[in-house]
Amino acid sequence: MKPSCFRVIFLLPFLLKLGLVAGSRAFCGPIPATDAELIHVAMNLEFLEAEFFLYGALGKGLDSIAPYLALGGPPPTGGKRANLDPLVQQIIEEFGYEEVGHLRAIYTTVGGIQRPLIDISAHNFAMIVDEALGHKLWPPFDPYLDTVNYLLASYLIPYVGLTGYVGTIPNLSNFTTKALVAGLLGVEAGQDAVIRTLLYERALEKVVPYDITVAEFTNSFSILRNELGMCGIKDEGIIVPPALGAEQRIETNVLSANRSSLSYPRTPQEVLRVVYGTGDEHIPGGFFPDGANGEIARRFLEKKA
Repeated sequence: MKPSCFRVIFLLPFLLKLGLVAGSRAFCGPIPATDAELIHVAMNLEFLEAEFFLYGALGKGLDSIAPYLALGGPPPTGGKRANLDPLVQQIIEEFGYEEVGHLRAIYTTVGGIQRPLIDISAHNFAMIVDEALGHKLWPPFDPYLDTVNYLLASYLIPYVGLTGYVGTIPNLSNFTTKALVAGLLGVEAGQDAVIRTLLYERALEKVVPYDITVAEFTNSFSILRNELGMCGIKDEGIIVPPALGAEQRIETNVLSANRSSLSYPRTPQEVLRVVYGTGDEHIPGGFFPDGANGEIARRFLEKKA
């Protein structure tokens, strides 16, 4: 694949948005917190991934596999089985079970938090996609419609958790929690790589019925997340200008990484800004209509109130 003709299309949005997010006054540094509190921020995303993958593959969620891990939290809204091809269905089912394991590992090591209210409805995804593209799609984007749509929707989720874990590890003080997060990070990175590879295989295909390629969707999603995080470029689509590619030599971007090909880090507040879809860790929304759970997330919400 030689996507050089897409260079200008992808270069301009990235450079324009870079100027916007780099100039933000949002706080981007670490915050004081215990190891358990930092990991509990990520546990919210593990709940989100578990529910989305389990529903997508099986049509049922965490309550059908390990209900005790939810600690009585409300079931997610809008989840349903996706119309996936056999290969992707099997991969997504595996991912769902892996997320159950992640939740159990966190629960066992540092204790759990109550599952927050999670919105994985087609309507919510459609709103996120419309915001990323800057206009309403018709018909509305439906993540459960087919394999390509589901993979694009999946692109929106594990990577945020991955960057959160990368940002968390340097601020952990205990060997046991560092080992836990390192193990979680490895699998999250693997999941994201699989999703990005499956999308890259289809990079220049138009997503039916829209006149938009798979690569253009991923680029728009990443630009939106950079805007919401408000701390510079930490997110890249599957095709990028060479200036953002490995060693500044290639447009292929199966793995999103910085100039040294290291994973980008995000702080808890950046993660919350992104998954809330509000660009503000104090204002819930998006995948977490009532906000995330855990000491850090609730403290941000209380501060706004």
